[in-house]
Amino acid sequence: MSHRRVLRVAVLSVGALGLAGTQGVAAAQPDPAGPAQPAPYSAAAAADVPPAMLKAMQRDLGLTEAQAKEALVNQFETGVTAGKLRLKLAGSFAGSWVSGKTGATLHVATTDAGEVDEIADRDARAKVVDHSLAELDAAKATLDRAAERSAPAHSPVWYVDVRSNQIVLLSSAPAKARAFVKAAGVGLGKVTVKRSNVRPRPYYDLRGGDAYYMGSGGRCSVGFSVTRGGQPGFATAGHCGRPGTSVSGFNRAQLGSFQGSSFPGNDYAWVAANSNWTPTARVNGYGRVQDRAVAGSTQAQVGSQVCRSGSTTGWHCGTIQQHNTSVTYPEGTIYGVTRTTVCAEPGDSGGSYISGTQAQGVTSGGSGNCSSGGTTFYQPINELLQVYGLTLFTGGSDDPPDDPPDDPPSGTWAAGTVYQVGDVVTYNGASYRCLQAHQAQAGWTPSNVPALWQRI
Repeated sequence: MSHRRVLRVAVLSVGALGLAGTQGVAAAQPDPAGPAQPAPYSAAAAADVPPAMLKAMQRDLGLTEAQAKEALVNQFETGVTAGKLRLKLAGSFAGSWVSGKTGATLHVATTDAGEVDEIADRDARAKVVDHSLAELDAAKATLDRAAERSAPAHSPVWYVDVRSNQIVLLSSAPAKARAFVKAAGVGLGKVTVKRSNVRPRPYYDLRGGDAYYMGSGGRCSVGFSVTRGGQPGFATAGHCGRPGTSVSGFNRAQLGSFQGSSFPGNDYAWVAANSNWTPTARVNGYGRVQDRAVAGSTQAQVGSQVCRSGSTTGWHCGTIQQHNTSVTYPEGTIYGVTRTTVCAEPGDSGGSYISGTQAQGVTSGGSGNCSSGGTTFYQPINELLQVYGLTLFTGGSDDPPDDPPDDPPSGTWAAGTVYQVGDVVTYNGASYRCLQAHQAQAGWTPSNVPALWQRI
């Protein structure tokens, strides 16, 4: 009888939650669905999700089954259109988002009124604004640098809000928040201060559970299975452990140890698993929904649906509110996380956020709960993969084939590389520009996936 165990992904959706998933790491069993393979990145594949997933979307988002499927297809199609317009508008691009019950309406902001017709021709609604996305990102980066010197306790959250074309600060002391902005050298015309008593924090749970346990006795959750040079492991939250911290599985069997970790500043880490554990391309449903296949890591845009599954609160869905958010916990400030409406509670840290079949990030922290509602934050998965040189496990192997093709493809594109919008690669003599941020999967070549690459 085999004693190898399976690393399964525990889907979560709260900023930083110390997860204890009863199925975060499960004993090896035959997978009735077979190994997950990277599905072609297409509209049809986007809507091909388990019935239980559709039911969760219906419950949490108030959709019918048909609307849930429509929302997934719309998310795919608007993402492609937004990517193409971002490249076309270049320096005048000021962000994009979706609206409507199924996310059918794409909005694209620009600083150039002359581009309104170009946006409308793509079936998107144009909004002319004062500041480009690059300007807002640069201003937020200035605030981030100021917070590194002295984090403003009165203003624990700030983010780029593409809908309002502003940097929004949530603060219990608006006058002090404006003084912080002014001292940082950011013009108040780019900033909106909203009064808020929110106090985000990382969530730790030191009670027994079934996810994974750190050497200190704390409990967190598996995020996504990853590999590096044939070494299996998983992505998780940085606040769960430091390099060298030992890890045991849900059954207290030795699992591995933290290889890299960053917190605060960031909130990401990865754990290398020993030979008794096997990665799978699945997100744990915790018995409420069918396990979710993981096929890639294409970033979803603002307004898109995102779901999580946690050992404390089960599976919940919500929407992405803002990317590029900074949040201050008692331990320090975390930069570049994503803010969502998905609830979570203590015991959910390190777990995965997923949209359709696309991995989005690992749970960092938040405020509120699943009884009264809350706001949560996740650390984007692509940054984590890029920093540590990891490959998201989607059911294949990162080992070279035994018999490479006689005439291998040429160019700079490479599976396993994280690409950002606007990156240019070559493939078999042609050049392509990236439309949507993602980690390249085997078979997702530029010529084969026009939703992610535009030939130039």
